[in-house]
Amino acid sequence: MVWLSVALMSCGGGGSDTTASDSTVLQTPPPTSAGGGTSIQPAALAGMRLVWSDEFEAPGLPDASKWVHDTSRNRDGWYNNELQYYADRRLENARVENGRLLITARRERLSSAPDFGGQNYTSARLITRGLASWTYGHFEVRAKLPCGLGTWPAIWMLGTGGQWPDDGEIDIMEQRGTSALDKREVLGTLHTRAYNWSGGTLGVARGATTSLPSACTDFNNYQMTWDADGITIGVNGTNYFDFRNPKNGDRTQWPFDAPQFMILNLAMGGDLGGAVDDTALPAVMEVEYVRVYQR
Repeated sequence: MVWLSVALMSCGGGGSDTTASDSTVLQTPPPTSAGGGTSIQPAALAGMRLVWSDEFEAPGLPDASKWVHDTSRNRDGWYNNELQYYADRRLENARVENGRLLITARRERLSSAPDFGGQNYTSARLITRGLASWTYGHFEVRAKLPCGLGTWPAIWMLGTGGQWPDDGEIDIMEQRGTSALDKREVLGTLHTRAYNWSGGTLGVARGATTSLPSACTDFNNYQMTWDADGITIGVNGTNYFDFRNPKNGDRTQWPFDAPQFMILNLAMGGDLGGAVDDTALPAVMEVEYVRVYQR
């Protein structure tokens, strides 16, 4: 998810921080078609173990021992020209039901909220910051995305240092909302100080788009494998983007040797969401699980 602010607030040996969280530019592989399926990448998991997960088994609000509701920009407005108000622990916007997390965007104004910023839409943004973060590993989120235009769902990670883009951003999955075609594709993207859409010193963010016709009609497995050599992003066991560590000591190109925390959110409108189709609301991003594996 693109951030347009320098200040946020917001993996050698499989290091984990789970108590509290080109010089060489590779040619981007061509977009690939990724169909349905439930298996994860066996090669990526060789020698790894499950170190953190949420299977969303307990009905009600999301597990407060694993997720924090990020509401920090409600009063001032969220980045990227987004239109939503992110509610805090409100069942109408984030709840667990029938083994799934439901992040729901609605057309409504919570004008009585003390941090209300004039937004016409509500939604939720869940983060593991302060509770769990990781350096390196294999990350998998099984999710079904909303079909409505104007929705901008994302599964992504940010560095715990709180400085964007210096600490890096890993977009495991995000989806535009400006056309019906957008809802049949997903994106995987990396942002660093050298590569970002807001004045990258060496160019724009690095990433790729892949066709996924079932993105908003079925559940798909969104995957990212990260180690000291590089980051690979895929869906349903098919990788479509690979970014290699240049290993030149330039942290503006590779800040990905420090912990990052997970974010699940459903934004409305904005630079990638586009015009909102109110007739498609409420819109829901459904998540069956989040799993993190490390050596």
